[in-house]
Amino acid sequence: MTTWLPLMLESLPSLLWAGLTFTIPLTLLSFIFGLILGLVTAVARLFGPAPVAWIARFYVWVIRGTPLLVQLFVIFYGLPSAGILLDAFTAALIGFSLNVGAYTSEIIRAVISSVPRGQWEAAYSIGMSWSQAMRRTILPQAARVAVPPLSNTFISLVKDTSLAAAITVPEMFQTAQRIVATTYEPLILYIETALIYLAMSSVLSALQVRLERRFARYGGFLEART
Repeated sequence: MTTWLPLMLESLPSLLWAGLTFTIPLTLLSFIFGLILGLVTAVARLFGPAPVAWIARFYVWVIRGTPLLVQLFVIFYGLPSAGILLDAFTAALIGFSLNVGAYTSEIIRAVISSVPRGQWEAAYSIGMSWSQAMRRTILPQAARVAVPPLSNTFISLVKDTSLAAAITVPEMFQTAQRIVATTYEPLILYIETALIYLAMSSVLSALQVRLERRFARYGGFLEART
């Protein structure tokens, strides 16, 4: 048996545990908070008063125009100079949530805008308020269109969480770095980590296909009713 296989088998539990306790929670929480922030930002840009819409546009402009790694460094290493101390996981969660929020807001804004104006008018004609029309008519239709790009954002986020290693979050990639520091086998450990990320992305991609098919059937059902 070659030396690389025992090393990979020995390090696998540590890498998987880091993924389970840090990578996956960081991904899920960041996506949930980011999606909520993205929805609020998109609605503010589409329907909010001018000052609110300007603030939302400024936020999206700043986040999309700067590297994610720089944003993480500003939050974790920069804010303490202003008296704001955050632990590594919290800083990463804030950074990823802000980043996801900016990108998903553009997706949500686009899919809401793609819903025909007649859908709004139909909802208003049967006595719905703006919030009811948004919740019951517009968002269900927009969600079907948003599934592919939002799914891609989630899959990208899984891989982007490896950047949290730069601010000392002990997620999967930093765990690999720590093992490398003691084994001096960077090629083997980094390939193993990459394979784990690849497996996670492949599973998520398969789930994305199934979700898209399900929404496609739901969309066909709605079209048949109309």
